[in-house]
Amino acid sequence: MAENSSVIAFRNVGLRYGMGPEVLCDINFALQPGSFHFLTGPSGAGKSSLLKLMYLAHRPTRGLVTLFDEDVAKVVRDRLPLLRRRIGVVFQDFRLLDHLTALENVALPLRLAGGVSDSDIQSYVAELLTWVGLGDQMHAKPPVLSGGEQQRVAIARAVITRPKLLLADEPTGNVDNNMGRRLLHLFAQLNKLGTTVVIATHDEDMVARFGHPRLQLDNGQIVDPSGASKSGAGAA
Repeated sequence: MAENSSVIAFRNVGLRYGMGPEVLCDINFALQPGSFHFLTGPSGAGKSSLLKLMYLAHRPTRGLVTLFDEDVAKVVRDRLPLLRRRIGVVFQDFRLLDHLTALENVALPLRLAGGVSDSDIQSYVAELLTWVGLGDQMHAKPPVLSGGEQQRVAIARAVITRPKLLLADEPTGNVDNNMGRRLLHLFAQLNKLGTTVVIATHDEDMVARFGHPRLQLDNGQIVDPSGASKSGAGAA
């Protein structure tokens, strides 16, 4: 696939922290608009580091990363917030604002983007929170919510703007199997609307059940599921 038609593409990308060894080495892939991938691999393989490159928390030590056809190494600092608003991220540690209610946390991306009336924001957010099983917790603040409830607020916040790219780090790790399947169906519905979805997970049963292609990491490199190196390979 041509790189200029991808949502995000990596070419010979490496990442190291400080003077340490590379935690990602020779990463190559390109994701088409509207694709859905699971990001898998053992603990310490580099999944979180790869996600950080994808949502612009870090820039690569070497190689080329393009996001929405822009070389991220050349993006000026003032433009970064505009690019990030096109990305929804579900963080493993949630990163909710404790002084805001669940409704206010989820509404925040819509308020930052502008162009949506207060009444519409209230309606959209209430509908989504009800869908993820938090209709009776809209006005609760994160400290009084369970870990699974906080995770669902974080997911609702990530998808409320229908981002062009959705990145989720273990989004079903704190919920039961039924809610996990429901959340995956939410991601699938968003994907059908055109969002490119990447979900990092250790849940092999979920990967097998939904059948989407995977990006498999091992020791900082992309491999195929049998463990063979795929250096230079792309993902459709």
